[in-house]
Amino acid sequence: MEPSPGLSKILGVPVWLKLESLQLTGSFKIRGAWFRLSRLSASERDSGILTCSAGNHGKAVAYAAKALGIRPVICVPASVDRAKYDGMVALGAEVRVSQYPGYDDTEIWAREQAKDEGKPFISPFDDVAVMAGNGGTLAAEVLDDLPEARTFIVPVGGGGLAAGFAFYVEERQAGSVVIGCQHELSPGLKVSLEAGHAITRLPPIETVAGGVEGGIGPLPFEILRSRIHHVALVSEQEIYAAVRWMLEQYQYLIEPSAAVTIAACLSGNVGAVRSPAVVVISGRNVGIDVVRRILCDRVVRNSN
Repeated sequence: MEPSPGLSKILGVPVWLKLESLQLTGSFKIRGAWFRLSRLSASERDSGILTCSAGNHGKAVAYAAKALGIRPVICVPASVDRAKYDGMVALGAEVRVSQYPGYDDTEIWAREQAKDEGKPFISPFDDVAVMAGNGGTLAAEVLDDLPEARTFIVPVGGGGLAAGFAFYVEERQAGSVVIGCQHELSPGLKVSLEAGHAITRLPPIETVAGGVEGGIGPLPFEILRSRIHHVALVSEQEIYAAVRWMLEQYQYLIEPSAAVTIAACLSGNVGAVRSPAVVVISGRNVGIDVVRRILCDRVVRNSN
């Protein structure tokens, strides 16, 4: 946890950053991956597991599987960030790249392979143990360190982190407000709330924030539908600006998917915040080509 004077000034309340970008494997995903794999049966461990990931879950599964002596197969979209792909391979995982640019189509392909090969499929978000590990343990740490916090600003992709987090803080902290942040072109939670049911598939979009692209899981949605207080949507350019802001203000390089929470605060899309707030920074895994694109975008805009 680190105080943020800059965001405190912008939002008008005390603000802290929860730096999951400093976690093992570079993101919060190590929490849920380790917990879920630790609960595998002996036969499941012997068969090995198969999962699908935009990158961070895959890297976390690769790390946990190596430590636990389990053989992992990780399916990733064609648009996977090179840094995340290289991280999975370096940890000894078998990584299969799909022909699809988006997560949703890649997961369908991955589930078919798991069924054909007789391997348990480990969802990166639509799983009770993953939600408890990713969001629940994170929320427990936040409340232990900062019991006065009442507003929590979290990224939302498939919904595992947000659901586990929202469930825990509602049980433990009366008056809590949870704000979910998404890409405006892939607002899985927002459209699900409007529809009244989980929208599990969305058209793929071109974005550097692949971790928040795609639909939401049915299990996370059932938790979030009555526990999320506001969905803040941000643009691609606002995400770029948020990555640069973290570099300028803190000298922390965070990945674009993690920057959605910062973007929502900087743009004002997070809405009025009326109590001490915690902003979750979910990861740091980003390739050098993406970093160059984000930094060069600033140069090009300034020159124009």
